[in-house]
Amino acid sequence: MLQGLGRYKPGVNIPTHLLLSALLWSGVGLLLLVKGIRLADPDPSLGWLAGAAVLAGSLKSFFILDQRARVAIKRILAFADSTCLGAVYSLKTWLLVLCMLATGGILRNSSLPTALLCFLYLTIGWSLLWSSRLAWRAWWRGESGR
Repeated sequence: MLQGLGRYKPGVNIPTHLLLSALLWSGVGLLLLVKGIRLADPDPSLGWLAGAAVLAGSLKSFFILDQRARVAIKRILAFADSTCLGAVYSLKTWLLVLCMLATGGILRNSSLPTALLCFLYLTIGWSLLWSSRLAWRAWWRGESGR
């Protein structure tokens, strides 16, 4: 029975996994950047936060996310063709994504100062967008691990 269901599995090749990984990191990063910009928009005095957030996000990217991106790319490059599309991230990573979504919901509904929320959105958004360059590079170069 389960083997028969395998034909419905959305299996894709390695370049497609790399593209999906790059799109997810970039998409979430851009979404958070837009949220941060929209929060800062009504208050021009928050403009200085952008520079601080880019600096903090660049540091987070360099010291934390770039390493995670490299691990994810290496993992994807070890896939066989027709690996399920959802395998782009491990179960542990998908659980982390759910925790981050929940944390985002909590932050959105919190009473934190707008400046702090703006800073968090911009920092995290920039770090995700900047680290996505590694998956984009792997996809662009057509790395397939073979």
